[in-house]
Amino acid sequence: MQKQGNIRKMHTDLDDQVKYKLPIGDEKLDMNALIGKEITLTYLGQINCIHCGKKTKTSFSQGYCYSCFTTLPQTDPSILRPELDLSYLGIARDMEWAKENSLKPHYVYFAYSGNLKVGVTRESQIPTRWIDQGAVGAIKLAKTPNRHIAGVIEVALKAHFADKTNWRAMLKLEDSNDIDLVEEKLKAKELLHPELQQYISLDDEITDIVYPMEIIPEKVVSFSFEKENEFTGVLKGIKGQYLIFDGGKVMNIRKHNGYLVELKVD
Repeated sequence: MQKQGNIRKMHTDLDDQVKYKLPIGDEKLDMNALIGKEITLTYLGQINCIHCGKKTKTSFSQGYCYSCFTTLPQTDPSILRPELDLSYLGIARDMEWAKENSLKPHYVYFAYSGNLKVGVTRESQIPTRWIDQGAVGAIKLAKTPNRHIAGVIEVALKAHFADKTNWRAMLKLEDSNDIDLVEEKLKAKELLHPELQQYISLDDEITDIVYPMEIIPEKVVSFSFEKENEFTGVLKGIKGQYLIFDGGKVMNIRKHNGYLVELKVD
């Protein structure tokens, strides 16, 4: 089998195991079916912006050209720092976009992926956000009416909990049995100002996530098209947005949004 086209971050579906599909050109390739097979990935020397399609020498914010990066609402600084979102005051790069994305219910959550991480996501992005981060377990902490308030809660908790995923630890982690997410949620609630405690979610359900993995790598080495144009290896698993190959070599698909790639399966 041979496919060619610009790739995008993998689409996911939560089941007994996460199901992955890789957009490549106009197709969506079933990646779970390729586990155990030898794959060759070749970069064809072209990057296209995932928004406007324009060729770009450098990818900004995981897939955008510079013009889109500096003007689009989805690349605004408040995407990485929700507390900066001012759409609740009527201030945004695009208020129509903000009405559909920022001024919608958001969750503050705990996700466990080798370390306990506090994060923020739109209600509509659960559990996609957790899967993309490679979490093996997650719980909702607080539900807010907009992105800004969720960001304020996250900032209050960042002094006590990590807000970034350790990708190496995430890829080596098997399950979440060594952490009590409900207990951690109770600790987090007590750390919040009473005005913020009103948003604490009553939903204590823990979402367990299992990934299609033939092996748990003992060590991992990242592969990037910025360093090599071609790579061949046996696909051993998928976690987060990472393809995991034999020998512990891994590739972050999301980092390569918009790259023109040829994929061959022997």
